[in-house]
Amino acid sequence: MGERRPRVAIPARFSTSASALRYAAEVTSRNLVEAVWAAGGEPLVLHPHAPGGVADDAEVAARLEVADGVLLPGGGDLGAHWSGQDAHPALYDVDDEQDAFDLAVARVCLDRGIPLLAVCRGLQVVNAARGGTVVQDMDEAYGEMRHHRHRVHAIAVDEGTLLAAVVGDKVESSCYHHQCIASLGDGMVVTARSEEGVIEGVEMPTAPGWFLGVQWHPEDTWATDEQQLAVFASLVEAAR
Repeated sequence: MGERRPRVAIPARFSTSASALRYAAEVTSRNLVEAVWAAGGEPLVLHPHAPGGVADDAEVAARLEVADGVLLPGGGDLGAHWSGQDAHPALYDVDDEQDAFDLAVARVCLDRGIPLLAVCRGLQVVNAARGGTVVQDMDEAYGEMRHHRHRVHAIAVDEGTLLAAVVGDKVESSCYHHQCIASLGDGMVVTARSEEGVIEGVEMPTAPGWFLGVQWHPEDTWATDEQQLAVFASLVEAAR
């Protein structure tokens, strides 16, 4: 028998519909699960349960006992109230149940040292869970020339960081987001920025376990870019 793959839990995303299904769906990115699989992990899609926008951290912790690591993926916008901010008109696909569950997952992983990789929205969730804030709309804050939708750009990585050990000092990254980190949450440290200075990588040196947050989408190009696959491999190795 082969060695058991480390189990990587990925919270599902709510969807009003999906091809071949007759009802509203819970989904995740095929690119994402295939990247985890290619990196040696066993992806497990987790049902987000937080009725009324309230999650029970103890219940979430019990559910995460099946997982060796967790991946908080991208998705719709995080509700502004979670970071104590006013909602911007550009917000889309906000779901309080999804938010509450993801925030609880972030808290549990960080408190208990469960290896955690946070991608795009996932990074913003972790930052909010630690008391940080979000740039609600980058077009408004920085101007449309600095938007990060459907864009591949260079990211500079700080030396001596976990991210540098994974991808090196520079990486070409695929991004799709109109929000990003504004103020950092407690214990979070910036490890990478885009050419315009947007925060693209975050770590938490004081956390009890392994944590890596990236603003870009490594799942977009993992099949052709070893640096992107290495991001997932680092999570799987930490989970192992």
